[in-house]
This record gives sequence, C-alpha cells and structure tokens, in this order.
Amino acid sequence: MGEKRAYKARKPGGGRKKLKPEYDAGKNLKDQMDAAVALYQEDCSLQSIADVLNLNPIKVRKLLITAGVYESEVAEKVKNTFEEYRETQDYKTAILSTANTFQLSKASVTSYLPYKKGVYFPSTAEKEKVSVGAERQRRYREMKRWRANPTEENFWDVVLAYAGVKFKTYSGLPFSYEIKKGRNGEYTKELWIDRRENSKSLAWSSVLLALGNIKKVGEVVERPKALGDIRGVTYIYGMFYRFGLIDVPDEAKEKMKKAFSKSS
Repeated sequence: MGEKRAYKARKPGGGRKKLKPEYDAGKNLKDQMDAAVALYQEDCSLQSIADVLNLNPIKVRKLLITAGVYESEVAEKVKNTFEEYRETQDYKTAILSTANTFQLSKASVTSYLPYKKGVYFPSTAEKEKVSVGAERQRRYREMKRWRANPTEENFWDVVLAYAGVKFKTYSGLPFSYEIKKGRNGEYTKELWIDRRENSKSLAWSSVLLALGNIKKVGEVVERPKALGDIRGVTYIYGMFYRFGLIDVPDEAKEKMKKAFSKSS
C-alpha cells in the first residue's frame, strides 16, 4: 500500500463555482417586497399592485405578510395556528395540521405565511432575478408552449429563453447569443452571436427561414447548409440542435454534446 497523503485544508471559498453568482434570492425578495409595500401604503389594491409587479394577487399578499404590513383576521389566525403546531411538528406536518384545522388546502395555508426563501418571479422576469433551475424550467415551458402552438411569437419566446446559453457549431466551436433592448425597452429582433472577442448579428428573419426549412422535427440534418443558404446558418444549426428541433450526425454530435453537459 502507498503512503497516505497529508491532509490539506481547503481554502475558504473553495468548491464548485456558482453558475449564476449574480443571483441573490434574498435581495430579489427584498426588492419585490419593498416595491409592494410602497404601493400598498399608497392605498393600492392587491390586484393593482399585482398588475404593476407582474405577479398574481396571492403572491402580493404573501409579500406584504412577509413585510409585516398586511392585516387580516384570517391571515392572523392561520399564522398563529401554524406557529403553535410548529412547536411540536416539522414544517410539512404543521402545514397539514393547519390545513385540516381550517379546512383549507396546503397551498392556501402557505399563501398566508411569510416567505422563507426567494420569491417566485414570472416568466418575463430578467434572467439575473431567477435561479439556474428556474431558467431550465422556463426554457422547458416555452418550448412546450411552442410545440403545442407553433406560432412565430411563441418561437420568439423560446429564443429569448435560451439567450446566454452555451451552444456549439457543427465543428464544435462554442458560442452563445444575447438579445438587446432598444430605446423603447423592448427586445430588438436581432441575435448577437458572441464568438471569442467578436460579436456578429443574426437576423430574426434568418432564424425563421431556417425553421421553415425543417421537414420534420427531430430528423437528422446532415449539415448546416441543409437548412438553407442562409447567413449565420452555422449558428442556427447549433441552436436548433440544442432546442431539440433537429438531430445531427454522430460525428457532429460528439463535438457538440460536451457543451450541453457543462451548461444549464
């Protein structure tokens, strides 16, 4: 047997790097809560606050309960009863016990309790406000929506959801794309491809043209040019493979798949 290696203490902050170091659930919760409180103190209704913050009224109420500014007899009774059960029961059991006491659903009980973690953000929220897991779910939902109703608008939502995700071209070159906002605050219909130090633009019309050239979703497309003689088709090819719209030859797949196992 070989000699045992001496123990080497880990440096502070060691381990895997966060995929989204800018994501801060606590800060996001506080920002949303502060905005809801400010509107509530102006005598705005839950519905009007929900409209402004792009949340539903129940989540607005939960934010206000978390901030300690929302008062209602039902909310107070549910909260007090839950806390009594919590003294002798774990969290989930206390929720069930409270639900049984008031003949409410578990979701109704939790809607009257303060947030303990981050707050849910809608599908339109900026990417830095949501976790990696939430981003994956967003991409899945957008693709599912497009497949159920394959409109141009729904496919645009798919493309938006994948902005910043890592892709690879047919030859294995890594790239990603971003979509910028114009002066009016709306996204421009142009994808900016980030390849090393240079960025190239890809027109939305080119993406749609290539999409129309797919004969059957999931079929093998032998090479990028098979999608059409389109400017930037090498990038579109990589995007469509990642979207699950096309399959690629085994040789290309070996070069491309490594990017996907490392990215979200």
